[in-house]
Amino acid sequence: MLKSIQQRDLDRNRWVKVTMIVLLVLISISMVITLVPGLVGGSMTTSPDTVASVGGQDISVLDVQRQLNTVLHGQVVPEMLKGLYAKQVLDQMILTHALELEARRLGMSVTPQEESDRIKQLLPSAWEGGTWTKDRYVAEVQTRTGMSVPDFESFLRDDMLREKFRQLVTDSISVTPAEIQDEFRRRNEKVTIEYALVKPAELAPSIRPTDSELSAYYAKNAARYQVAEKRSARYALLDLAKLRENTPLNDEALRAYYNAHIDQYKVENRAHVEHILFKTIGKTDAEIAEIRQKAEEVLKKAKSGANFEDLAKKYSEDDSTKPKGGDLGWIVEKQTVPEFEQAAFSAPKGSISDLVKTQYGFHIIKVLDRETAHTKSFEEVRSAIVPVVADEKATEEANNISAQMAGAVRQSNRQSLDDLAKKFNLQLGETPLVSASEPLGDLGNTPELHQALFQLRPGELSQPLQVPQGFVILTPKDVQPAHQGTLPEVRDRVIADYQQEKSIELARTKAEDFAKRVQGGAPFDQAAKALGLSLVTSQPFARTGSVQDLGAAKLLAASFGMKIGQVSPPTQISGNWLVYRVTALEAPKPEDLATQSDQIKQQLLQAKQGAAFEAFRVALEDRLKQEGKLVINADAMKRLTRSS
Repeated sequence: MLKSIQQRDLDRNRWVKVTMIVLLVLISISMVITLVPGLVGGSMTTSPDTVASVGGQDISVLDVQRQLNTVLHGQVVPEMLKGLYAKQVLDQMILTHALELEARRLGMSVTPQEESDRIKQLLPSAWEGGTWTKDRYVAEVQTRTGMSVPDFESFLRDDMLREKFRQLVTDSISVTPAEIQDEFRRRNEKVTIEYALVKPAELAPSIRPTDSELSAYYAKNAARYQVAEKRSARYALLDLAKLRENTPLNDEALRAYYNAHIDQYKVENRAHVEHILFKTIGKTDAEIAEIRQKAEEVLKKAKSGANFEDLAKKYSEDDSTKPKGGDLGWIVEKQTVPEFEQAAFSAPKGSISDLVKTQYGFHIIKVLDRETAHTKSFEEVRSAIVPVVADEKATEEANNISAQMAGAVRQSNRQSLDDLAKKFNLQLGETPLVSASEPLGDLGNTPELHQALFQLRPGELSQPLQVPQGFVILTPKDVQPAHQGTLPEVRDRVIADYQQEKSIELARTKAEDFAKRVQGGAPFDQAAKALGLSLVTSQPFARTGSVQDLGAAKLLAASFGMKIGQVSPPTQISGNWLVYRVTALEAPKPEDLATQSDQIKQQLLQAKQGAAFEAFRVALEDRLKQEGKLVINADAMKRLTRSS
């Protein structure tokens, strides 16, 4: 194939377009856009690792996994999606082999010249100065696609063969003017509704079951109310805060930290400034002249003694500093544009600059304070260093003690917790009785804590576990096994479930009552008022739109077939009950058809072509199965989609 490639000059824009085409084709294989229906096959007579056989060509689990790795090209895929992606890749591989069989039957093929022409379209940069070079071609293939040359050319032939079949299947498909007109109407007609929404969640608090009703409900649903195992613990805590408080510190240690981190205490030349900004970006010369005049008027006020912060809050167009009276805080050299920096670092402290023009606009700058570059002294930062050094030393000591605690537990995890606490000066405490999903009292809610507590046997000690307070050793205290909950134990859950169930019934009944009143002749608004329902009028919406509080318009598809004034039956939507009436129907504007016609035609054509090719694919694979040329190994398929 490399030798058959001939010279050709191509426009660079065309190269960009066709390169994007091949990249999109590559990506489409890896994206699960439409799940292809699963194949059903008979038993396999080949290797158990063969997931499918097409015309005697076996596709193994390893083949699919390799192809999937090539397609993903290093992308990380969630574990739960790997099986789905593997199935999609397998479907593509089966289709490729099936099309090869059908092509041989029909005498179809991709010629070397067709392949050569396609490569020239996709990789024109392999021709430098009109001359094709093998090295450049190989490099372009690897750079653009991440494939080797043989794999790229094989992929290209498969894709071109698929194109030929698609063209064969879809060439006769067309879209009629009537179909365009119908789709235009479907997309553009709009409906306005007035509706009442009955929400079970709002009704639930008003439902107050009696003791007998609650007992009956519990008895009927008792199996639902299992109480998970609960445990409490005694613990011994190495309190980091107490270690920190008791850690002795001297100036020698503090100075050592100061000297080791001296760069943190260096202060550059800096200025504390406020400013008022008048933006000129995107303005005409005439507009800039007006802005300058306004800025000069504000400058006069500032220099005449007006409060600078008040002026900034009133006139500044810098949204980030305006609420703070123009305060920019401390700025250092090279942090701002040159013109602003020059004014900020040259004006006397406490002074107000003249107008300063920058790329953003006109600035009035007030210098509140300024410091020359220096290193803060130890005395200046000593108070800030103390907690840092104390924390470091306390953490180091805690790590050492926890290591000793761990060693003691390894020697015996059934020794007395009290003795251990006394030995290492630990704080004793107890947790409440909790399930594996509830916080362990003041110790928090980490998986490590719960895992230790619910795996230990009574009398056993855990290894030291890190918690926000320090390190803790646990031992089970009380264990309440999982059991069928009694009504007093689960009363709150039973009430909540009862209210939820009854509120749904009540909402449906209320919606039915509302609809019945309206159908009986009551005005829509009066019927709603009588039942305490609020009416809402929607904005006009199309089938592809959405309705406030209701969601996607497709849930209200029936409204597009209703007449003005017609009332819907009670409809459950997103857990709520809805009754609505159509108040307006808006027909599409005929003049919009001309601007939308081409797009609608293209989209309908693509949809019809896609459906036709999918029908062809299904028919082809069904025939190959009947002929015994396509066989699926169901067991291997399960392994592939489960573990890939």
